[in-house]
Amino acid sequence: MALLGLLGLLVLAAAVLLPQMWVRRVMARHGAARADFPGTGGELAEHLIDRFGLDGVGVETTDGGDHYDPESRTVRLSASTHGGASLTAVAIAAHEVGHAIQHARGETGLRLRQALVRLARVSDRFAALFFIAAPILTVIVRSPGAFVGLAAIGIALLSVRVLVHLVTLPVEYDASFSKALPILKDGGYLREKDLGGARQVLKAAALTYVAGALVSLIDLARWARLLR
Repeated sequence: MALLGLLGLLVLAAAVLLPQMWVRRVMARHGAARADFPGTGGELAEHLIDRFGLDGVGVETTDGGDHYDPESRTVRLSASTHGGASLTAVAIAAHEVGHAIQHARGETGLRLRQALVRLARVSDRFAALFFIAAPILTVIVRSPGAFVGLAAIGIALLSVRVLVHLVTLPVEYDASFSKALPILKDGGYLREKDLGGARQVLKAAALTYVAGALVSLIDLARWARLLR
């Protein structure tokens, strides 16, 4: 039984770590500066914002990773993406503008994700409180049922975070393959020979969220063992 448990742990670790390693490899492979590119990722983002009439959307550099912030309507790019003239920088910049397009069009997936993100900020805090309170209340009332009840509520609250990741995956896929890749291809921003590499980068960007979903599921399963 212990051997099976160890094997399961190794499989889970591989499921989380191997995609992350592949993502880093893909990003590095296409991260070299290209002299034939007319501009940087940041410049492309600003151009696309203007092209699609995304009034009020800004572009900033950030240390928090490439993302689009719907609350401030800002495309935030890492320094390497904002200032880089590489295939990785161009593809990621187009991807994040894809989210801005989703927002401007009021697409359901992004709206649902943002609502769940706001809910998860609250539910995560309450989940922590329930997990802290469970053993204390169990000692006070001397009832194992109190522990099970509070822990169950905490696990239910944590499941909101898992739901966020599950909703995020199709949103990311849409930003990559229904927005960014067609824009780069149909707009003539990349040559045909570079589209395969851009597709890999965009797939890698989506895979980071798959890894995040797996981590959330593992964390939820770890807490669920308390009820067994």
